[in-house]
Amino acid sequence: MSFRKDFLWGGAISANQVEGAWNSDGKGMSVADVASYKPNLNVTDYAGHNKITLSMIKEAIDDKSTKFYPKRRGINFYNHYKEDIALFAEMGFKSLRLSIAWTRIFPTGEENEPNYDGIKYYENIFKELKKYNIEPIVTLSHYEMPLNLSLKYNGWVDRKLIGYFVKFSKVCFESFGKYVKYWLTFNEIDSVGRHPFITAGIIPDQCEEGKLNNAIYQALHHQYVAAALATKECHEIIKDSKMGCMLTKLTTYPNTCNPNDVLLSLSSNLGNYSHADIQIFGEYPKLHKTFLKNLGVEIKMEDNDEIILKENTADYLAFSYYMSRTESSDSTKEKTAGNTIMGVKNPYLPSTEWGWQIDPVGLHISLIELYDRYRIPLMIVENGMGAKDVVLEDGTIHDSYRIEYFKEHIIEMKKAVDMGVDLLGYTSWAPIDCISVSTSQMSKRYGFIYVDQDDDGNGTLKRLKKDSFFWYKKVISTNGEILE
Repeated sequence: MSFRKDFLWGGAISANQVEGAWNSDGKGMSVADVASYKPNLNVTDYAGHNKITLSMIKEAIDDKSTKFYPKRRGINFYNHYKEDIALFAEMGFKSLRLSIAWTRIFPTGEENEPNYDGIKYYENIFKELKKYNIEPIVTLSHYEMPLNLSLKYNGWVDRKLIGYFVKFSKVCFESFGKYVKYWLTFNEIDSVGRHPFITAGIIPDQCEEGKLNNAIYQALHHQYVAAALATKECHEIIKDSKMGCMLTKLTTYPNTCNPNDVLLSLSSNLGNYSHADIQIFGEYPKLHKTFLKNLGVEIKMEDNDEIILKENTADYLAFSYYMSRTESSDSTKEKTAGNTIMGVKNPYLPSTEWGWQIDPVGLHISLIELYDRYRIPLMIVENGMGAKDVVLEDGTIHDSYRIEYFKEHIIEMKKAVDMGVDLLGYTSWAPIDCISVSTSQMSKRYGFIYVDQDDDGNGTLKRLKKDSFFWYKKVISTNGEILE
């Protein structure tokens, strides 16, 4: 067996990490626009980077610059999208996963009418993609919800956001449905528990003391219902459309064969799966209900919520995979960073400069586990490694470490396909350097394309092709057959 003939090779970006133009053409402020870069903070301290308070938000609102708020400037994809899409096309991209900034369409989230400048901008992007026969895969909410909804309602804690999100989604389906077949509702929906502000607009200051967990799981419930209703609208408005849900695949191993380690890893994996279970099976798993009860969380549901979930399930499961992690009952074990999460260090795996452990076999394991559990098509929509790249005097960038990372992961991906996994596509994170979601750094580079900009925003924004650019081009042209 090999990858399907229509396999969707490509890359993935998000609006808040690449677009810039944070206050142009009627765009409103999003939660990403107040995410600051802290140069003196340890890059593996995600709790420190993601800490947010009401006073920090107000300070950011008063500061109209981009100096400490890199996501406001991104890499200026807003004005460079034609150049960047042409480079993606040169690599042979079959698909591009991207997101729509909610605040470009509804600046505060509460308007009755959309911002037509925002609609026109994305329509132009989709036309450009169509010119090169690149299939768009569109995420409706990728860490960029309206800041107004966060401040006014404490984000998704308030049920009102369901209506606002469905209104936004319907405008997207009606405006872009002729260009877009594949959709996703919420990026890494499970991450609400890890960084509640950027995922769900929850400001801890605005939560009742000791009730943050209640806020997190109530917000999640509202997102599940909103995703189901958006799925219903998508199917009704766009013929043959496919709506997926997305999970951060946090594949977790027991650190040893100690049964307590095995139990901890099982609990971690079940918690990770629960978010996909609800959106694919259309109901809360019994074990998850018990977990919430034991946590002291009581979710407020309306009478028809369970029917909505059951009748509007996801068509495919998309997931991000960067690394695996381990759990240990021994609290003295060394820990290391991951995708905005900590885990016990695995002695059998190498790590990146940011502490993320490299585990290609873990992708193989993840694909088998997910397909065996859900039995619907899968799509890998994020996979990659952050690294510091060096530009030589002649403008070349020799990133063999990145090529090796992707090669080993694609090999394992192919093995899973050979075992019968129905895999629709693979979009690397990210095809072009962008602002890091966790640390807001630029120096943590993922792309096949180098962007001349440093952590402080200095640089020409010139695009340069890395060695991996030419390597990935060959991979795509041979449908994954040639990986050397």
